[in-house]
Amino acid sequence: MNAELSLLLGLILAHLVGDFLLQPSHWVEARYRFKERSRQLYFHALIHGLLTFVVLTIASLAVSPPVPLTNALAGALLVMASHALIDLGKAYLSPQRLRWFLLDQALHLLILLGIWLAWLGSWSPMYLFGAWLVTPQVLGIAVTFFLLSRPLSISIALVLRRWSSELPNPGTLIAAGARIGILERFLIAILVLFDQMAAIGFLIAAKSVLRYGELRNAQDRKLTEYVLLGTLLSVSAAVILGLLLRALLWGY
Repeated sequence: MNAELSLLLGLILAHLVGDFLLQPSHWVEARYRFKERSRQLYFHALIHGLLTFVVLTIASLAVSPPVPLTNALAGALLVMASHALIDLGKAYLSPQRLRWFLLDQALHLLILLGIWLAWLGSWSPMYLFGAWLVTPQVLGIAVTFFLLSRPLSISIALVLRRWSSELPNPGTLIAAGARIGILERFLIAILVLFDQMAAIGFLIAAKSVLRYGELRNAQDRKLTEYVLLGTLLSVSAAVILGLLLRALLWGY
């Protein structure tokens, strides 16, 4: 299975190199400006095809008997054609929207996954992956991190609601605090899973240092207490859920 997984990782690495290392920004600009008339669009697709051909050729020569190079050529042509079509479709969408960037990358990765499965000639990796996804451990991780996201943000906001109306305008970005809290809880839960409790203290101390000047300049005791209460609620919930998840995964 190691050789098969190496092939998949090699295809993904080739995609990343082609998309983010060997694609100058003016190529992207030309694609959005000229659409299907952009020569850079086809140069970019050709690079992806060549990189895929190299990976598949190495994979074909690494087995005995070697896989015919026509298979590698077919895979490279599929990547080249699909990449051009996907990027052309993206050129008609807003380049500033994260959703289109993620959709673009997901479609490319699905093509690579399909080529990988066709190369293996078996769906068994997908069956194994599906069986792994429904294990209690994986479902427990999914439930825990889902709870740490918006559900806990809403819960903490409701707990603090009775005091939030008493605060002046804090002057922060809209919803930025909630997103910072979600990332903070994710990081704390991961540290709990790996039994790095001391690192959690370092994280809280670093956050306190970053906010010290803001709270001192505000000279508002209410705001200070509000931030402290929200932080303690967020950290406590993340630690508790992290400990419960660790007990599920490893029994301690």
